[in-house]
Amino acid sequence: MQDFPHHYRVTASEGAAPTVLLESDRLPSLPSAAPAQFGGPGDRWSPETLLVAAVADCFVLTFRAVASASKVSWTTLTCEVDGTLDRVDRVTQFTRFDIRARLSVSAGTDESFARRALEKAERGCLITNSLKASVHLHAEVLAPELAGVRL
Repeated sequence: MQDFPHHYRVTASEGAAPTVLLESDRLPSLPSAAPAQFGGPGDRWSPETLLVAAVADCFVLTFRAVASASKVSWTTLTCEVDGTLDRVDRVTQFTRFDIRARLSVSAGTDESFARRALEKAERGCLITNSLKASVHLHAEVLAPELAGVRL
């Protein structure tokens, strides 16, 4: 890992079309537009969906690091995030992120240990730590012997 501070640069450009082109060094370009809720076409990534995606992506990557450091044996992690956009004191902002994490662990893995790793990932996510919206983790740990049983 590099020393802090880290810097990230993205360029957004738009022509006559209602599509914004997002670009960053060594990354593929990404077309973006306003979401359908704001009159956009609804068929491209928007700033809103990109932010919610950043929460999901950061959670999964943070869990990967936590699981590695904690020696949690796992097979798959699915993370679904619902972001709530609302008006607060006449300001539009995200007010809540619900993270639904479904973790499948290897046989013999202590489910409570795996759950603690998920909770630690939620607390350590640099994206949610940078936002003022509340974050709620809904974790489910599935062991082979408990497949389909909600803990």
